[in-house]
Amino acid sequence: MYKIGLVGLKTSIEQILAAAEEYKHELEFISLPYVRTEEVENIVKEHDSHVHAWLFSGPLPYEIAGKTLQTDKIMVHVPATESGFYKSFLEMIYEQGKIIEHLSIDTMSSNNISEEALSQLNIKTQKIYTKVFETDVDTGELVHFHLDLWNSGKTEGAFSCFPSVCEALRELGIPAYRMSMSKMEVRQTLRILSEKVKASYFKDTQIGVEIIEVEYFNKVAEVMKTPYHLQYLELRLKEMLIQLGEKINGSFSEKGNGRYMIFSSRGAIEREIITLEETIEKLAFEADTTVAVGIGFGETAYSAEINAFRAIQHSKEMKKREIVIIQDDGKIIESPGKKKELQYDTRTHDKPLIEKLKNGNISVKTYKKISALVQRMGWSDFTTKDLATHLEMTERNVRRIVADMCEVDLARCVGEEANATRGRPSKIYQLL
Repeated sequence: MYKIGLVGLKTSIEQILAAAEEYKHELEFISLPYVRTEEVENIVKEHDSHVHAWLFSGPLPYEIAGKTLQTDKIMVHVPATESGFYKSFLEMIYEQGKIIEHLSIDTMSSNNISEEALSQLNIKTQKIYTKVFETDVDTGELVHFHLDLWNSGKTEGAFSCFPSVCEALRELGIPAYRMSMSKMEVRQTLRILSEKVKASYFKDTQIGVEIIEVEYFNKVAEVMKTPYHLQYLELRLKEMLIQLGEKINGSFSEKGNGRYMIFSSRGAIEREIITLEETIEKLAFEADTTVAVGIGFGETAYSAEINAFRAIQHSKEMKKREIVIIQDDGKIIESPGKKKELQYDTRTHDKPLIEKLKNGNISVKTYKKISALVQRMGWSDFTTKDLATHLEMTERNVRRIVADMCEVDLARCVGEEANATRGRPSKIYQLL
């Protein structure tokens, strides 16, 4: 059963748990209430290792947690939509017996819904004063915002996202209403959470295959003084790989001539990428040669193994022999877990793009890799030298590819850059 960290105000948590009764057989909710938003950071840090996913009662704790954790775990929140505004609006009309035309509202900068909500009503309001707050909001500042407008006679009521602000304003005699989530929003969020958890589970339990090859093993064997020295080396290499297999609960097998294979689950392999990198470094040092690694994921052992063979071939084509993963959907991941990690597809269903690539004699893989690199580096423009440096290709080859891309309107030349040394200036390109 998946453990879900449920973070929010106590009243919000109670509302979510009441709606989550139908998911009790598949999701276990761990209630983690806070009183002040400053507590969210410590709550998620303390409990992140104990939960599989996070559910937040609103966008504010969600934003704070996202900045704090930077995790790849599932994180969802109950969105603040127009229904929360309408709910407060109706409560205000019922209690006051009239439509208040001058209002003050506080809302998150990323979720300013008051204008959007009012635009859908055929009710004219003369003035709405909005206070936009960030994740480091000071509720005392919000109270003063509403209070100052009230005291100056500019407003007749207030809407707030915080119950503490509403309570403080009501004590001062100001009609204040909290914009809270509706049952419909809670149910929809729980449905999304359940679907994401199920998708994550099936993805996590996919079959994964690691192929690890100690390269030039014949040459390594030739420099051994005696057959015993080679056997001792093989034992040391196997010991390291068996320890790796144990770490990922995998099945280890030796294929001969320096090639080894480990079968495990996708989730276990992805969680122990750092351990794999450390093992590769030890193998390369022990055998004094390069080590190539290919990882394949798939629904069956056969498809995972095929992807692993494709991945190791890709790794052996790279100068620095980085880890390469090929997923069941054909996506390639180079150097997973590192800053220079690069992900790109080898497939596309875009017919106009396919036609252009065909006319330019450019492979989908090459185009997608260049596009992914430009996006990852944040380049608005680039030179062929920039691409050649990061793609481990000759500049001559890159110039040919980019020229072909320009021919079929996938890229364009936008300028020139003078070289520090003598020679023709480098052309500057942009992707289209």
